[in-house]
Amino acid sequence: MDRLLQLLSTNSGFTTAEIATMLGEPEDYIKAQIKEYETQGIIKGYQAVVNWENTKENYVEALIELNVTPKKDAGFDEMAKMCMAFDEVDSVYLMAGTYDFALIVKGESMQDIAMFVSKKLSTIDGVLSTGTHFIMRRYKDSGMNLIDFEGSDERSLIL
Repeated sequence: MDRLLQLLSTNSGFTTAEIATMLGEPEDYIKAQIKEYETQGIIKGYQAVVNWENTKENYVEALIELNVTPKKDAGFDEMAKMCMAFDEVDSVYLMAGTYDFALIVKGESMQDIAMFVSKKLSTIDGVLSTGTHFIMRRYKDSGMNLIDFEGSDERSLIL
């Protein structure tokens, strides 16, 4: 894997000077390479990994599985575009296995997500079935540990 891309995917907050030092390359070269990756669409954006459980935001996330009938001459791409158009949908993945798509959906409550699935997602022509899995706790996301097990109480409750 490209070492520059690996560093940026680990921490997009690194400065170009820090990356240049880590890779032993001139900073101008690093800046040019990043610009080239952005132009080519290899780097699509930068974002922080947020542990929403530590905020006061109402936040629920679910993995939604979809079985669909692909459209003639469009395959799965047309269905993916329809799913991507919803504000509630954070991520869309084409899958191999029992379901055709996996979607990560965000909402303010479990009921919001349930209503989104029943009123919007399942009514799309070509959606055969859905499966909803609410994410109860995220331990690791985008390579980042979100839970500090070092500070947790290791004692067990004995009855």
